[in-house]
Amino acid sequence: MDSALIIGVGQFGSHIAKRMSEMRCEVMAVDINEERINEILPYVTNAQIGDSTNKEFMASLGVRNYDVCIVTIGSSFQTSLETTALIKELGAPVVVSRASNDVQMKFLLRNGADDVVYPEKQMAIRIATKYASKTILDFIQLDSSVSIFEMKIPKEWYGKTVAQLDVRKKYNVNIIAVKSSSHVIVPYPDLKMAADDIVLVIGERKDIQKCFKV
Repeated sequence: MDSALIIGVGQFGSHIAKRMSEMRCEVMAVDINEERINEILPYVTNAQIGDSTNKEFMASLGVRNYDVCIVTIGSSFQTSLETTALIKELGAPVVVSRASNDVQMKFLLRNGADDVVYPEKQMAIRIATKYASKTILDFIQLDSSVSIFEMKIPKEWYGKTVAQLDVRKKYNVNIIAVKSSSHVIVPYPDLKMAADDIVLVIGERKDIQKCFKV
């Protein structure tokens, strides 16, 4: 992505705007709140105070020229929905909108959103999964079934090589990295597991649960 329009720069929106700027994207931030615009201005390419449901104002921003338009308004779903529909109507190529529940997600997808982010649900799932087992250190959900998990290795893995474990054949789980105390290793068949090693694995959640007995 080379350019992004971020509509709504509360906490969630400002984090996105700052991160995209750090990744060398040209970022335009829009919010109706002057204080928020003043706070985000040092971190973005440009910022405008305005009503995102006003067609003339949004048209003046040239929304069709941005690679992605992200609607992060959390205070008013009506405003978020109207903004999503409006910028799609104005020709925004990709619209990503924020939802707070499943009903909002469905309405946004029906009214112009190409993708919907659901930060509260996604974070809740991440926290619940991470702290449900002492074996799980972290995880990233890639879709409804496939995830990347950071796991402590079970005792029965100690001293065994990747080839001996053969988790890909047994469980349909792929080891994509091994983290030792000093570095990260891309696994190879003869790599021997040590007691303190941590692995990053990818696969369907149910298969990873069987593999690690969690």
